[in-house]
Amino acid sequence: MTSLGAVFRPQLPPERLRDIARAADEAGLDQLWLWEDCFLQSGVAAAAAALAWTRRLRVGVGLLPVPLRNVALTTMETATLRRLFPGRFAVGLGHGVQGWMGQAGARADSPVTLLREHLDAMRALLRGERVTVEGRYVRLDDVALDWPPGDDPADTAVFAGARGPRSLRLSGEAADGTVLDANTAPDGIRHARYLVDEGRAAASRTGHHEIVHYLSTATGPDAAARLRAERLREGQDPEAGPGVAGGAAAVAEAVAEAVAAGADTVVLQPTADEPDPETFVRFAAEEVRPLLD
Repeated sequence: MTSLGAVFRPQLPPERLRDIARAADEAGLDQLWLWEDCFLQSGVAAAAAALAWTRRLRVGVGLLPVPLRNVALTTMETATLRRLFPGRFAVGLGHGVQGWMGQAGARADSPVTLLREHLDAMRALLRGERVTVEGRYVRLDDVALDWPPGDDPADTAVFAGARGPRSLRLSGEAADGTVLDANTAPDGIRHARYLVDEGRAAASRTGHHEIVHYLSTATGPDAAARLRAERLREGQDPEAGPGVAGGAAAVAEAVAEAVAAGADTVVLQPTADEPDPETFVRFAAEEVRPLLD
């Protein structure tokens, strides 16, 4: 069964999160995903609050930029949230927008190497292993979690955000799932799944690898105009770029197309000028979700 989510965009002030998370939870939405974009909001702090305010909602952070983060601390935060809210916290790592990383004094010469080292160390720590590593960027000396989250695959899973071929193959090799941004069309999902599977084969990985796809979505009387403006902001073709505008049937059709292309979870991403985020998450849960069963 397709899992459906929505994005809480960090361009909204943090104090809006409570009402939106509760609306999503009460309406029966499967997932709510957050971003740690510079220099807006902390993904981990926001996720902790959203989890505490809700009862059943899966909360994901996609993505945490690893140049800003120490792997031991990120793993401790993840393990803590997974013990507090079993089965409800998903975390994705990315190499960060390099301009932002430069502003923060954290830019890496080889972002893909940093992401690989961070993924390898974090997944090992979450599995309860004692880790010593002397990498190009990640250095740990006899580190183990006192409170690892458990041995269920959901407890140890780490996603990677990926777009280019190297990052997608890396995600297949070193991550447990992949987050694809809203600039990915269905053909891009198919190609991403192919490259991820190449990476998995190269690393002899087995088991399921979840693909989470953000789908740019606009609904309401001015939906087409808002989606067109969103595409322009993202440098896409304003008429034929990725995304969907319309009512529940049109959105459900776009979700089904993404699933047919290889997505497991589709997360509806409202436009930057979405006028009513609470209504948007209820629309996703109450109007779109039933059409996917």
